[in-house]
Amino acid sequence: MGSNVSTLPEKQSEVVATETPSTSTESKPKKKICCACPDTKKLRDECIVEHGEAACTKYIEAHLECLRAEGFKI
Repeated sequence: MGSNVSTLPEKQSEVVATETPSTSTESKPKKKICCACPDTKKLRDECIVEHGEAACTKYIEAHLECLRAEGFKI
């Protein structure tokens, strides 16, 4: 029993060690998604309110491209 308890924490630390480098090598967003790309977000939102979502695809796509450039995977 004592050997099972000692190997369990070792396995957990191995998992943490392998996950940490993969997340640090990815492009992690520096901001929250709500605060990223305020200019394109404003244009997108105003267009949707005034004209409806179907008429604003270019603003929606521009905002999505901006968010992707900031590191968000959407």
